[in-house]
Amino acid sequence: MNKSSRLSALKQRVQQLKSETYALYLAVRDPRTPWYAKLLAGCVVAYAFSPIDLIPDFIPVLGYLDDLILVPLGIALAIRLIPQAVLAECRVQARQTQPGKKPVSRIAGTVVVVLWLAMGALCIVWGLDKWTHR
Repeated sequence: MNKSSRLSALKQRVQQLKSETYALYLAVRDPRTPWYAKLLAGCVVAYAFSPIDLIPDFIPVLGYLDDLILVPLGIALAIRLIPQAVLAECRVQARQTQPGKKPVSRIAGTVVVVLWLAMGALCIVWGLDKWTHR
C-alpha cells in the first residue's frame, strides 16, 4: 500500500470516528438509551469534542495516545452499550448533519484545565515540601 492510499484510508477512518462520535452525542440525548450507556457515551463525547486534550499533542508520542487509542476504545465500548435501533437512527442523523453544526464541549475543556491546574498545584506543593525539608 503506498503513502497516498494509506493517507486516504486514515482520513476516511478519522471521518468515520467523527461521525460515530456525533452519533453517540445524539444517542446520549435519546430517552431510549440506558443511563449507564449515557454516562459512558457522554464522557467519551465530551472529551472527544473538548477543545483541550488531557494529554497535550505537543508531548512526543503520548500526546496522540488519547486521540489514537483512548477515544476509539471509549467509542467502541459506548457503542456496545447503546441499543442497536437507537444507534442506527443516530448514525443516519449524524451522516445528514453538516460538519460545521457539530458541538464543542466547553465543559469538558474546563474539566481538563481544572485537572491540569490541580496537578500543577500538587507538584508545586510536593516540590516545596521536598525543598523545605532537605
